[in-house]
Amino acid sequence: MNVQVIPRTAVRGYLKLVRTPLDTAIKLLPGNGDGVRPAAQLAVDRGDATARSVLGSLLGDSVLREDGERRRQAAEERARSLRLRERAEETAERADARLQEHEEQATKQRQQARKTAASRRRQAESEARKQRQRAAQTETRRRDATHRIAAQREEAIEARASQEQLRTLDAKTEALQAREQELTARDEAQRLADAVSRVKEERKSKS
Repeated sequence: MNVQVIPRTAVRGYLKLVRTPLDTAIKLLPGNGDGVRPAAQLAVDRGDATARSVLGSLLGDSVLREDGERRRQAAEERARSLRLRERAEETAERADARLQEHEEQATKQRQQARKTAASRRRQAESEARKQRQRAAQTETRRRDATHRIAAQREEAIEARASQEQLRTLDAKTEALQAREQELTARDEAQRLADAVSRVKEERKSKS
């Protein structure tokens, strides 16, 4: 048996003994691929790799030293992957945040658009009501004016008819008055004629 196998076996057993409670404790930590658990596991793996490399150098055990180097490189690779994953998650979180912000802005814009549309609809309905009211008022004034003009026309017609009637009555009155005067004159003439006749008769009787 190679004399270096015994120290190498002892180192590996010691490191396993040291790691066992650490690995058990790490399993209880939160995180799955990120967070505290993988960071702690990475720290333990790096410590294990460093211990193997240092002890391999001290013992002149190239196998142990190379094992430590491989473990160190594997730990560095996991660290790099962890960093890339963290950056990817950060990028995803920022993208999610931007997406959420865009969605919130779009929601606000839609809400504002709905409010604006509702306000414009209310304004349009109000203006339509006002226009209908103005149209109804105009129609009412037009009807009132038409009725007023018709009433004035009828009053004027009645007034003209009354004036014609008055003129007719006046003409009749004047005719009656003329007739009465004519009859009065005729009666007076007859009375005078009768008086003259009586005088003549009286003169004849006296002679």
